[in-house]
Amino acid sequence: MHITSLPDRRGIGTLGDCAFQFVDFLAETGQKYWQILPTGIAGAGNSPYASTSSFAGNINLIDLDILESEGLLEAAEYVNIDWGTNPSAVDYGKIGNNRMSVLGKAARRFDDRNVAYTWFCEANAYWLDDFALFMAIKESQGMRGLETWPEEYRKRDRLALAAFSKENEERIKFYKKTQFFFYKQATALKAYANRNKIKLIGDMPFYTAYDSADVWAHPGQFLLDKNLFPVEVAGVPPDAFSEDGQLWGNPLYDFEEMETDNFDWWRKRMTYLLTLFDVIRIDHFRAFESFYAIPSGSKDAKTGIWKKGPGMKLFESLNLDKSKIIAEDLGMIDDEVRKLVKTTGFRGMKVLEFAFGGGKTNEYLPKNYKDKNCVVYTGTHDNDTVRGWYSNLGVKEKLRVIRHLPYALFMKKSKALIRCAMESKAELAIIPIQDYLDLDSSARMNIPGTSSGNWEWRIDKGYHTPQLVEYIRSFLKYRKDEDRNQQ
Repeated sequence: MHITSLPDRRGIGTLGDCAFQFVDFLAETGQKYWQILPTGIAGAGNSPYASTSSFAGNINLIDLDILESEGLLEAAEYVNIDWGTNPSAVDYGKIGNNRMSVLGKAARRFDDRNVAYTWFCEANAYWLDDFALFMAIKESQGMRGLETWPEEYRKRDRLALAAFSKENEERIKFYKKTQFFFYKQATALKAYANRNKIKLIGDMPFYTAYDSADVWAHPGQFLLDKNLFPVEVAGVPPDAFSEDGQLWGNPLYDFEEMETDNFDWWRKRMTYLLTLFDVIRIDHFRAFESFYAIPSGSKDAKTGIWKKGPGMKLFESLNLDKSKIIAEDLGMIDDEVRKLVKTTGFRGMKVLEFAFGGGKTNEYLPKNYKDKNCVVYTGTHDNDTVRGWYSNLGVKEKLRVIRHLPYALFMKKSKALIRCAMESKAELAIIPIQDYLDLDSSARMNIPGTSSGNWEWRIDKGYHTPQLVEYIRSFLKYRKDEDRNQQ
């Protein structure tokens, strides 16, 4: 359940009351974890996986009512703004434009001598200073991409940046202050969830965007040419779903260079995210073993090749608590990737919508889970809802589901797959709220390979009913072992 999908009067879910109320709902239904999507600044197509920073939070998630209670806003400054008229979908255009204006008022009123703010700026200077300057320059350039900036800014000419910083001090402070607002509210939500014995699972995209503060501030960490443009870019090769493959376009990491400082950028990134969340799901984990490199300028992903990633060297350097990491080991997975996941000790992922094709040895069938060190999902944000998925299956595929889950013949298929997940040996079971509600494809969060209409879904404000609470609680009986009592 992503934060943007929560019901709120301001057009988008926030870190305020709607999130706290969802924690109350989770506690009432007997849950132990809440997984969300990346909370970074959304990029192209409003995707949370294409952010302008690997550290900064999405300021659209800042709750305005909290700022009003702190004396930074007056209610009249935001309650009557048109935040979008569709309660079922986020209107990102209206949200983005209006939020910047309102947050500007709050930032101007905020006293930057605040002790907590001073600490935040000092503790996070390693990313915050570059991010704030990057965003201020980007704004001065009409929000155009890094590749279009004047060379003195793009290549970080020291004198040019010093002059810009002096002339735009207040705008740079705006980006620092709003990151403080985000951090303060995000950590308050985490603390509230933890008091209610619920842990937050965050999500870390593997790649960062080229048009990002990370690439701009640390070009040596990426595979760029002498003009600071990508030599190769990320994607995945052609498969049964895409004959041209997927051309993502993200710059690739220079892992050899990163190794020279013991992967310090990754260490700082993980450390910061773990102040906001209890557990981190690492997206596209397979790229740590080997990643797909496509020559820059290619029209599709057919011309790419696989290159070796850092593997265990990176994780040995970071020395992460394995209980705090979930490895997204989906997609084109081979034995080397499976070996890396097992060696790290991280929990991998099992998706039930993938379980009913390919015969009896399908690794996503619960009977084939080798041990409990995994997380089972009915589906993820990239999948259809169970109801939509099943309705689009052919007759033979539907019969396979019934053959493996005979009880599915007599109940809603979403209920059958939730029960299957709960009965599995997986240590953790995560169920999208859409499946508890048995929603159809209109509630789908994302369709990979499409560039519009995604990430917009919002839950109905009346979701918290005694009937839904009891329905969700009814599945707890299927988590029979004491060490598998976490949903």
